[in-house]
Amino acid sequence: MLASDNPNWWAVGLRGLFALLFGIGAFAWPGITLGALVFLFGFYSIADGIFGFFSAGTLAVSGQRGWLIVEGLLSIASGIIAFVWPSITALALLLLIAAYAFVTGILEIAAAIQIERGRRPGNGWPLVLGGVLSIVFGALLVIWPDTGLLSLVWLIGFYALAFGLMLVAMAYQLYKMQRNSPRQGQSRVRALQ
Repeated sequence: MLASDNPNWWAVGLRGLFALLFGIGAFAWPGITLGALVFLFGFYSIADGIFGFFSAGTLAVSGQRGWLIVEGLLSIASGIIAFVWPSITALALLLLIAAYAFVTGILEIAAAIQIERGRRPGNGWPLVLGGVLSIVFGALLVIWPDTGLLSLVWLIGFYALAFGLMLVAMAYQLYKMQRNSPRQGQSRVRALQ
């Protein structure tokens, strides 16, 4: 059963909001120092991981939440690495972000496949789109590791904005599904009686 009746659609929306704020931060401070970028990435990764756990209950097919839980753990681990190693070099940060994006993309596509196998197929497209975007972003970072800090910040900003928009779209879909679920309809009818 698709856990879309779960009221945690807001957790997916908050993941999207944090990604959007991270992207906006990258563009608002284009001359950001490497240390500040490491801090922003660490904060974003930990917040994304925490809300990823909440969204695992929302997006996953019952009994198949493992992909999104692993994604949450990976996100939190990436954030912890960024905070524990604040003097990380630009290349090491780039590789950390690339690995994070690549693995996250694979896990999101796997979660979308589980959604499509559930009771409401056709609702996993934002995760597939976000997953493909993550994989492409990770590949671009590995292909062009010498892009320079400013280019890296802008590339991260574009990725975060696009990924955030995909998560907000998914949250909206989940919200609509929850409102239109038979259980919600019965609650509304009882409230009117």
